[in-house]
Amino acid sequence: MTTWMIEYVYDDNAAGRDAHRPEHRAYLASLAADNKMPAYGRFTDDGPAGALLIAQAETQAEVESMIASDPFSRHGLIDSYRIREWPAVWAAPQVTQ
Repeated sequence: MTTWMIEYVYDDNAAGRDAHRPEHRAYLASLAADNKMPAYGRFTDDGPAGALLIAQAETQAEVESMIASDPFSRHGLIDSYRIREWPAVWAAPQVTQ
């Protein structure tokens, strides 16, 4: 399984995102439950509105399909996105006693 980085840049339609956010979050949560999207979240800094998503998929085509099925994408709320293969190094969980 390959890890992929997806960066969304949202359009200026904040009201549209607000309206479709519950459906968008439910969709991402369903991908997370299927181990296809281990992390995701919006940017909260002063840069352009957007989000970073981490996906697990065999091919970039699978990632493209995930994006196409995202309610934000289906409703035209993503101005642009980029996908990059990301050979992540995940830290081992720390065990405390």
